[in-house]
Formats: sequence, structure tokens, C-alpha cells
Amino acid sequence: MDKFETLTGIAAPMPMVNVDTDMIIPKQFLKTIKRSGLGVNLFDEMRYDRQGNENADFVLNKAQYRDAEILIAGENFGCGSSREHAPWAIKDFGIRCVIAPSFADIFFNNCFKNGILPIVLPQEQVDILMKDAEKGQNARMTIDLEAQTVTTSDGELFTFTVDPFKKHCLMNGLDDIGLTLEKVNSIKAFEDAASAARPWV
Repeated sequence: MDKFETLTGIAAPMPMVNVDTDMIIPKQFLKTIKRSGLGVNLFDEMRYDRQGNENADFVLNKAQYRDAEILIAGENFGCGSSREHAPWAIKDFGIRCVIAPSFADIFFNNCFKNGILPIVLPQEQVDILMKDAEKGQNARMTIDLEAQTVTTSDGELFTFTVDPFKKHCLMNGLDDIGLTLEKVNSIKAFEDAASAARPWV
């Protein structure tokens, strides 16, 4: 998993509330178990018409937001089913951070496990960030995970809280497998001791 330390990038404004995981990645794209290739179908039913043509009015189809790495969203983002494909699609598109007033719990935790930083901020601060994001590609925000700050293109700074363990995992690029591999020497020592004590097993 990629490390997350500091990110300076374009922020896309998406002021919709209750964006569920089926809107993020529709059910017909859940057949794969690969984490790559889903970005093209992120928000599929909003990004494309029935003929597969891009909807020019959708934010991520606009030229200034095609390379967005930050998403400013409405409350209760990621609600609905617990599909892990939702953060996979977001990450594969290139978005590394989602900022919203609130998230669905399972989606929130899945983000951390897939290298995405979900940030919860009060509505009034999200409104300011939404306005800043509306400036387009020349308005770049900076996310500093170590300092736990979000800085607008105008230099306005907001602080956020994050669980220390989740912060450690993101900053060191550790998913569940990575966390286990950190203990590989202890695991081997335990297995060797167990084999010596019970060689018949």
C-alpha cells in the first residue's frame, strides 16, 4: 500500500449528501477481485449516459477536475452496502483523500485499509473547502497527515483528528497484510518454539 504523508493536489467539489457505495461503484462492476481497473467506472451512472458517453456536467468529467486527488463531499458519504470495491474505485481513479462532514462507518474504515485518507470536518469548514475547490485546477489544497492539517489554496488552515493507529498505518503504507509482516520474526520464533515443543504436530 502506498504511504500517505503530505498531498498537494486538485480538489473536486461534490456537494451531494448520502452518496452510497452503489453510486460510487455500481453493482455490475463487483465481479472482479482486483483492486485495479475500477477507476474508469467510478460514479459510473453519473459520469456516463446510457450509450456510454461522458456526461459533460459531472464534476470529474470537467477538464479542471480530471486529475483530482482530493474529493470534497457531502455528509454521510459512502453509506449503503459495505462493498470494498468503493474505495478501490476511488483510489484507482487517483483520489487519495475524501473530506466530508460525516462518513458511513464501514466505508470510513475501508478507506484507511486501502491507502485513502478520509477526513471529517465540521460542515462550515467543508463549505469553505467546497468553495475553494470550485476555483478549479489552479486552486490546490494541501493535506498534511503528520500535522493533521488541511490548507486551502488561500492559506486558510483547518486541523482534523485521526486515530493514531490508523495514522501510523497510512503514513507507513501498512494494510492488514503489511501489519502482519511487521511481526514476521515474532511469528517465526513462535512457530519454531511450537514445533520444538510439539514435534509430532
